[in-house]
Amino acid sequence: MITLAYPWLAWLILLPFLVWKIFPAAAKMYGDALRIPFINDLAEIKKQTTGKMQIFGGKYKVSVLKLIIASLLWLAVVAALCRPQWVGEPHQVQNQGRDIMLVVDISTSMNEADFVLQGKRYDRLTAVKYVVNQFVDKRVEDRIGLVLFGTRAYLQVPLTYDRVALKEVLWSTDAGMAGNSTSIGDAVGVALKNMPLQDKVQNKVIVLLTDGENNDGALSMPQAINLAKKEKVKVYTIGVGSDEQSFWGGFLTIPTNSGLDEVGLQQLAAETKGTYFRAKDLNSLVNVYDAIDRLEPQTQEGRFVQETKDLFYIPASAALLLFIFLIGLARKEW
Repeated sequence: MITLAYPWLAWLILLPFLVWKIFPAAAKMYGDALRIPFINDLAEIKKQTTGKMQIFGGKYKVSVLKLIIASLLWLAVVAALCRPQWVGEPHQVQNQGRDIMLVVDISTSMNEADFVLQGKRYDRLTAVKYVVNQFVDKRVEDRIGLVLFGTRAYLQVPLTYDRVALKEVLWSTDAGMAGNSTSIGDAVGVALKNMPLQDKVQNKVIVLLTDGENNDGALSMPQAINLAKKEKVKVYTIGVGSDEQSFWGGFLTIPTNSGLDEVGLQQLAAETKGTYFRAKDLNSLVNVYDAIDRLEPQTQEGRFVQETKDLFYIPASAALLLFIFLIGLARKEW
């Protein structure tokens, strides 16, 4: 289908006529017509003007061929300015989603079995694997990466659409593999370092889950916050773990200090325009990831694109050829 990118420029076709109507004719250089005393000279002039016609009330003598060529030349110029295009059929393409980096604490404290599912107790890391697995399955349009941390932080899966591979890596991890302490600042730094911030993807998200405080590593919490703010990456933080400690299979529970740095996690989320969540049991952990899924919704429909080819060079080339031809006619008369 042929369309015009700037159809409103078509009014320029009338520009020469408007100029002729609006602006007065140029004054004659030699005043009144010359008095020619010789009849033979008149005959010679008539002979030389054969094939020409008077136009616009006899004010201008213009060759018919020149007039036609000049008109076609102007039409070609206006057509080129309107920018004709060939537009193909619309095709739907997949929307580009978010870049989401999952940052999961696998320090030894994640072995604490304070999550219950169907009457059976599970350690924190197993519960996290179960919930994250469901979260990853929902993010069809997004690239997802995985950073695991303890004493040190490691990139385990770079940003990818391969959700199966990511889940396999997550399920193969055990608490304590990265050390006993917790380096939250380093984990955020590793996640930011492995997010290609120059990409066109506007929504870049880190989902950080931990049950402790930043007690190791090179980066402090304020430094991690400043880095995330500088790179404009939103950070959702999740504090996991019960406030009670169980004994003898859950028959006895006593309140305990979880060691979770809620203030630091709240500040990290607030400063980066994210949200802090507290997950004390499996149900609340499921609700946390559901809430994040709602806060970072996926686009439901793909965009439509159409192939477009510019054709302005065709009338532009025609205008150039007509201009050269018109110059040749003028030089011939000279």
